[in-house]
Amino acid sequence: MELSKRLKAVAELVTPGMRLADVGTDHGYIPIYLTEAGVIPSAIAMDINKGPLERAKEHIREHGLEGKIQTRLSDGLKNLQMNEADCMIAAGMGGGLVIRILSEERDTAGSLKELILQPQSEIDSVRKYLTEEGYRIVAEDMVYEDGKYYPMMKAVPCMAGAGEIPYSEEELEFGRVLLQQAHPVLGQFLEREMEIQNRILSALESQESVRAKKRMEEISYRIEWIRGILNTYY
Repeated sequence: MELSKRLKAVAELVTPGMRLADVGTDHGYIPIYLTEAGVIPSAIAMDINKGPLERAKEHIREHGLEGKIQTRLSDGLKNLQMNEADCMIAAGMGGGLVIRILSEERDTAGSLKELILQPQSEIDSVRKYLTEEGYRIVAEDMVYEDGKYYPMMKAVPCMAGAGEIPYSEEELEFGRVLLQQAHPVLGQFLEREMEIQNRILSALESQESVRAKKRMEEISYRIEWIRGILNTYY
């Protein structure tokens, strides 16, 4: 099973030996990949829609893995039983949906040993939710594929009383671990973000409205903020 760069990076965050629950599995590629590689012993491929689940079931059958990967119709974690899995993957969905899935089934989510999350949006909100709900982000990665940047993370429950140290604004937006590692793909993303903001600023310079001037102030602040981050970590 060949995975895209994004899905392979997500799969590589899974700790070997974990029983997997893949939420929003779509074609079932990650469970198949990890099971064939011997990284995980078993998986539950879950999706809210019957169509993707049927495609996943077909791919699982083609790879002869019916005995190790089961499919299950489920809205998030609703149909996952306690202690059925050790690791959950939620990749390729909006950050708001990731938070809803975790918050609606707090007990089930809290029983898992690790969460592998790759939100497509609102990633700062996801990081904030995790740190406030007693998780620690222990690993992060970021890949560039087909013109898009994809950050992802592994979070584990903290021991009682051992909460995460509060995140700064830049750590919430860009990732504490990615910044500490001076991750090269994050560096490219920050450089591109500065270029984009500078182009917007140049386009606004000819405008005299109060709204345009306020926007210019906001963009100038963000440019200096990102420049400071690059100077600190790179």
